[in-house]
Amino acid sequence: MVRVLFLHPDLGIGGAERLVVDAALALKERGHAVSFLTNHHDSTHCFKETADGSFPVQIVGDWLPRKLFGRFYAICAYVRMIYAAFYASFFMPERKQVDVVICDLISVCVPILRLARHRPRVLFYCHYPDQLLSTREGLLKRLYRTPLNWLEEQTIGQADKVLVNSKFTLRVFQDTFRRLQVVPDVLYPSLHTQYFDQMERKLEQRSALLDEPVHPRVPRNSFIFLDINRYERKKNHALALHSLNLLRDLLPLPDFKRCRLIIAGGYDTRCTENVEHFAELEQITTDLHLEEHVVLLRSPTDEEKCNLLYSAHCLLYTPENEHFGIVPLEGMYFCKPVVALNSGGPTETVVHSSTGFLCENQDKSFAGAMHQLFTDEGLRSKMGEQGRKRVQQKFSFGAFADRLNEIVQELLANKKDE
Repeated sequence: MVRVLFLHPDLGIGGAERLVVDAALALKERGHAVSFLTNHHDSTHCFKETADGSFPVQIVGDWLPRKLFGRFYAICAYVRMIYAAFYASFFMPERKQVDVVICDLISVCVPILRLARHRPRVLFYCHYPDQLLSTREGLLKRLYRTPLNWLEEQTIGQADKVLVNSKFTLRVFQDTFRRLQVVPDVLYPSLHTQYFDQMERKLEQRSALLDEPVHPRVPRNSFIFLDINRYERKKNHALALHSLNLLRDLLPLPDFKRCRLIIAGGYDTRCTENVEHFAELEQITTDLHLEEHVVLLRSPTDEEKCNLLYSAHCLLYTPENEHFGIVPLEGMYFCKPVVALNSGGPTETVVHSSTGFLCENQDKSFAGAMHQLFTDEGLRSKMGEQGRKRVQQKFSFGAFADRLNEIVQELLANKKDE
C-alpha cells in the first residue's frame, strides 16, 4: 500500500477536479491510501466523492486572499499553494505522512514538497501550461507574468515525474518550456465507468416507471442538444447559441419548435467571470429570440448531469484548442454523437464521421452537423454505438488505473534505488 496525497488548489467542479478525483478513485481501488489537501473545498459545490467520506479532505490556507484589488489572481493562487505545500512538508502530523504527492495546475509547490524530511516522490500532472491561460494585456501584465512564467518552468522541472493529458498538450508543453529536458508521459483522463453504468441502470428503471421531462421547460418530444462546460468565455458557449439560431433557417418550423439547447455548466458565485458570462449568455439568448429553445443550468449535480446525458440526442462541445476535454468521453459513453471543434484534445477522442463531427469554429459548420444529426436517426444511433465502443477500447477506467498504479510504483522503486 502506498500513501498518496493529492494537492489541488480548489476542489470544485471542473475537468481538472474530475481528473484528480478519478485518479484518486483509481489508486484507492488498487489498494492505496489516498487523501486530499486543498486550499478550498465547498461541500455544496464539488464532486460527491470529495464530500461523502470517500476520501479524507483537509483544507489549509483558505483564509488567504484569492485576489488583491480585483487583480493578481495568479500570485495569490501561488501564495495559497505555497502555504499548503509548507503545511504538507513541515506541519502535517507524522501519522499523515505520505509516500507520493500528486499535484497539478500550480507547480510552485514542487520544490517545497521536495524539502520535506521524509522526501515523498512528487508527480506533477500538467493539464496545460498556466502561462498560456493568462490573457496578454500590455506591458505591465507581461512584467507581472515574466517571473511567474519563469518560476513555472523551473518548478515543473523539479518534479520526479511529469504527466500531460493529451498529445496536443505534450506538443504545447515542449513548445512552451524549451529549456526543460523533461519529456512528459501522456496519461489520458478516463471515466469512472462503474458509476456511469449504475446511473444508466437507475435512469432506465426510472424512465420505465415515470415519463418525466428532463427539465420543466423541455417538452417530452423535444430534440435535445446538450452543451456541458463551465461558464467561462473561453468555453465558447456562444457558438452553440448562434448555431442553434442558424439551425432555425435549415429546419421546417415544426421541427425547429422541437429543438432545445441545454447549457449546463459549473457556476461559482465567487468567480466574477462565471456570473458575468452567464448574464452574457442570457442576453445573447434574448437577442436571438431563442428564449423558448434555450435552458441555462448552473452547477448540475452528478446525477442531474447523467440525466442530461441520458436524455440528450446530441452533445455539443464548443471550446477551441481544449487541452483534453472529458465531456466528449462522457457523451460518447452515453451513446451520444459529439459535435466538437477540430482542434485540441477532441481530435484525439472524437473520430470525425464515426463518433461525431469535428467542425470549424463557425456557426455554419456547427449548424450543418447539428442539422445532419437531427434529420438522420440512423446516423445518430450508429455514431452513438461507435462512440461507446471507442471509450471502452481506448479510454477505459481499468487501463487508466493500471497505468497510474504502475507510475506510482515506479516512483517508489526509483526512490529505493537512489
